[in-house]
Amino acid sequence: MQSRTHHCNELRLSDAGKEVILCGWLENERKVSKNLSFVLLRDFYGVTQFVFETEDMIEKLEGVNKESTLRITGIVRERENKNPNIDTGEIEVVPTEVEILGKCIYNALPFEIRQSKEADENFRLKYRYLDLRNPLVKDKIVLRSRIVSEIRQRMNALSFLEITTPILTCSSPEGARDYLVPSRNHPGKFYALPQAPQQFKQILMASGFDRYFQIAPCFRDEDARADRSPGEFYQLDMEMAFASQEDVFAVIEEVLPPVFEKFGIYEKASKAPFTRIPYLEALEKYGTDKPDLRIDLTVQDVTEVLSKTEFGPFADSVIKAVVTNGYKATRKEIDKMCADVEVETANKAFWFRMDENGDFVGGISKFLDVVKEEIIERLGLKPGDFVGVCAGDKNAATKTSGVIRRMLGMASEGHFDKEQYSFCWIVDFPMYEIGEESGELEFCHNPFSMPQGGMKALTEQKPLEILAYQYDLVCNGVELSSGAVRNHDPEIMVKAFELVGLGEEDVKAKFPAMYNAFCYGAPPHAGIAPGVDRMVMLLAGEDSIREVIPFPMNKQAMDIMMGAPAAVEKKQLDEVHISIIEEE
Repeated sequence: MQSRTHHCNELRLSDAGKEVILCGWLENERKVSKNLSFVLLRDFYGVTQFVFETEDMIEKLEGVNKESTLRITGIVRERENKNPNIDTGEIEVVPTEVEILGKCIYNALPFEIRQSKEADENFRLKYRYLDLRNPLVKDKIVLRSRIVSEIRQRMNALSFLEITTPILTCSSPEGARDYLVPSRNHPGKFYALPQAPQQFKQILMASGFDRYFQIAPCFRDEDARADRSPGEFYQLDMEMAFASQEDVFAVIEEVLPPVFEKFGIYEKASKAPFTRIPYLEALEKYGTDKPDLRIDLTVQDVTEVLSKTEFGPFADSVIKAVVTNGYKATRKEIDKMCADVEVETANKAFWFRMDENGDFVGGISKFLDVVKEEIIERLGLKPGDFVGVCAGDKNAATKTSGVIRRMLGMASEGHFDKEQYSFCWIVDFPMYEIGEESGELEFCHNPFSMPQGGMKALTEQKPLEILAYQYDLVCNGVELSSGAVRNHDPEIMVKAFELVGLGEEDVKAKFPAMYNAFCYGAPPHAGIAPGVDRMVMLLAGEDSIREVIPFPMNKQAMDIMMGAPAAVEKKQLDEVHISIIEEE
C-alpha cells in the first residue's frame, strides 16, 4: 500500500502547520509563472489544492499529464483566497516532495473527467474507468452501496436469513429469453443463468426455512429501456413461509419508506399502508398498471357520448378522455404533446378546450356541437378546462389515455406533487390472458401464483375471470417489483397448468425439483423481489438505469469496455461441443 496520512477531503484549518502525505490523481495544473503553480489533487473522497512555489518543484510535474497518479508530501497552511465550494477550501498544501506513482501516457483525454456525463454514452461506457472518476458518477455508485447495506440491515432486523442461490441452473419460465451455458461434461446439454431465483426460494420454503432474502443477480436476454438494463440486474429477492399477501405487504411497507426518505432526493415517502388498486381499476382510472399517484388526474370513458359524433377516428372505437384545469399551453406546445403521445403509443391524441364563454375551441371542437351538453355533463367541464382525447381498440385507447394523463399531469399547474415518493400496490391481477402473439390462453404473470379461490376457481370459473394472488409494487410510475402468494399445492398447480395446455407430466418435467418438494408437504408461502437498480435510479433522481450500475452494458447489450460479447477460439467451442454454422 502507498503510505498516506490523509485523504484529499480530510484536511481542515486545524491541520495548518502539519506535514502531510496525500495520494491521488492530477486533476488540474494552473501555471501562473515559472515560480508559481496551482495543482488540484483528487482521490475517492475529494480534492485538495497544492501550491508549487519554486521552479524546482514545478519542474517535477514537467511532462506529467492530467490523471496521472501522484504521491505528494507537503505542509498545510491557511489559504488566502478561500474556496467555499469545496470542503478543503480553507487550506492549501505547499509540497516538499512529489512522486509519480502511475503515468497517464496520453496528452489528451477522451473527455474531461468532470464533464463526462455530457459525452456520448457509448464513449462513456468504453472508458468507464475514466467516467467513474467523475465525482457525480462515482457518487451514484457509492449511493447504491449504502442503499444495499441499509436494506440488508433492515431485512436482518426482521429475521430474514440471507442465502445465496445457484447461478448455473436450468431454464425457468420467467417471461424472457435465457442466457444459456453449454456443458463440457454433458454434450448437447445446457445450463441457464437464472432469470430469477424463483424456484430455489420456493424450495427453501419447502425445506423448512422461514424467511429468506438475497440481493440476487438475475440474467435476462432482453432489450434495454431507460428503466431496464439488458443482461444482468439485481433485485431484493425475498420469500416468507406460512405467509399471506398481507405479510409481504407489511414487510415491504416497513423496509422501503425509511430507505427512500433517508437516501432519496425527495424527503417524503408514502407511509403504511400503501394505496391498493385492483389491476382492472388501474387500467380504467389511470390508463396503466403503473400509475404515478403524484398526478391527481384520472381517465374517463366517453365512448357512449363521443361515438355519436361524425369524427372518423371515433367510429367503432373505445374513446377515453382526460380533463385538466391547469394546462396553459400554447398551440405549439399542445401539438408537440400530441406528437409525443403518438411516438410513444403509435396512436393519435386529440384535444379541445372550453373557453371562458363556455364554448369548445381548438382541436376537434368543431365535431362536438351535437354532443356539447352531454360531454359537459359527462366530464363535469368548466370554463378553462382542457380535454385530451384518444380512441382505438380497448388496449390502444387504455395505453394512450395513460400517456396523455401522465403528460398533462406533469405539465398542468396544481396537478403534479413531484417532491415525494408515492407507492401503491396493484393487486388482483388476472391469472390468465390471451397471448398477443399466440392468440391462446397464457399465464398473465407468474405461473407459480395461487389462484384466488384455489381449485374451485380453476374448475368453476371461466379462465379469463380467475384472479390470482399477484401484486406489483409501483413507485412514481415505475414498477419496482412483482410478487405473489405461491401455488404450493401440487394438485392445484397441475390444474392451473392444464388450462394452458400442459399436463401433469409436463409440470413434472419442467419443474421436477419444486413439484416433488411440494409433494412432501409444503407450507403456504409468498414473496416479492423489488429491483435494486430501479430503486437506486429513483432515489438518485436519474432517468437512465445505466447511471446507477457500475459497469452497465449499452443499449445493444454490449460491454464495449471489455469487448463482450466476443468470439472464442475453436478449441473452446470444441470442449463444449458447440459448432458455429455461418449464415450464407
